[in-house]
Amino acid sequence: MSQDLITIARPYAEAVFARARETGKLDEWAETLEFLAAVVSDARVADIIANPAVDHERKTDLLLDIGEGKLSEEARNLVRLLVENDRLAALPEISSLYQQMKSEHDGAIDVEVVSAYALDSGLEKELAESLKQKLGREVNITSVEDPELIGGVKVRAGDMVIDGSVAGALSQLANELGI
Repeated sequence: MSQDLITIARPYAEAVFARARETGKLDEWAETLEFLAAVVSDARVADIIANPAVDHERKTDLLLDIGEGKLSEEARNLVRLLVENDRLAALPEISSLYQQMKSEHDGAIDVEVVSAYALDSGLEKELAESLKQKLGREVNITSVEDPELIGGVKVRAGDMVIDGSVAGALSQLANELGI
């Protein structure tokens, strides 16, 4: 996520989150933003959105047609606002930031676990339980494979990083030896 898009997306995500809390529709908005982010991430739609020759009305009509029956009136208004301000490309970041806010509100934290090999569900659950006890919050784990780690795991939870990988240990050893 580029820093510029995060800066652009944050006020929209905060506004949607505040409205979702007011109306008690946190889950509905999460699904709506996820849907809209997927739509604008589609290559064909992204090309239309990025095309300056396509006017705002046609972009709005396209998105509202795609979302027919899936978007509340408030979500339709959000689409109109984003089109008017040329911010449709920020929808994936808006969705991501909203999800982070929702997780914090729910008392959960999103954790990325990078491992050299795929983690089975049992190990993921065990790791989630350990992290829950350490962090004192519910944990939502996302697993990513990175064979360059050689073995072990690297855990990212917010700004905390726990590097228990073989590659991390070798790098630390090299630093201590001055290599």
